[in-house]
Amino acid sequence: MVGEEAAEDAVARARRLPGLAVGLHVVLADGRPVSPAESVPDLVDSSGRFPREMVTQAFRFFLSSGIRRQLEREISAQFEAFAATGLLLDHVNAHKHFHLHPTIASLILRVGSRYGLRAVRVPAEPRGVIKAAEAHRRPGRVGAAALNLWTRQLRSAIAQHGCVANDHVFGLAWTGGMTEERLLSLIPRLPDGTSE
Repeated sequence: MVGEEAAEDAVARARRLPGLAVGLHVVLADGRPVSPAESVPDLVDSSGRFPREMVTQAFRFFLSSGIRRQLEREISAQFEAFAATGLLLDHVNAHKHFHLHPTIASLILRVGSRYGLRAVRVPAEPRGVIKAAEAHRRPGRVGAAALNLWTRQLRSAIAQHGCVANDHVFGLAWTGGMTEERLLSLIPRLPDGTSE
């Protein structure tokens, strides 16, 4: 999150760990822009921050070419800020999985190609594995049908740009509650492929 207060500290830590694969976490909701707020006025609220509420923003991204230009400006600024750290770009994703939005995904892939983008994180969590890992509880519900559609679209766009993606992510249903017990129950049930 190159625009946030702890970015400098995170970069310093990453430099001390040269084997650590570091990615850009693009922020377009609930955070600060890297661009001056006046250059992305339709993306920020009166305090100069990206709003927390994402649904209205998502519709606006589809409907306005002017807003899409501002999105591209901000996404470019975040890639540029990451490049300025001197760290190798391992992967990209977006805060609150906003890169599931087709407009954001398209812009990240297009802009990222100029910065050596090779991999994008896809937040695809196999619900059956989560249910099996915690059979005594009911996992949190995350609009599974819509999420599956968006993750398939994102995977397709990633492949079309010649990038790679993980196969699975675990912990979405357990956001804020990834315990040692859950992790140990999950490990023997991990499906084939690359899991996060």
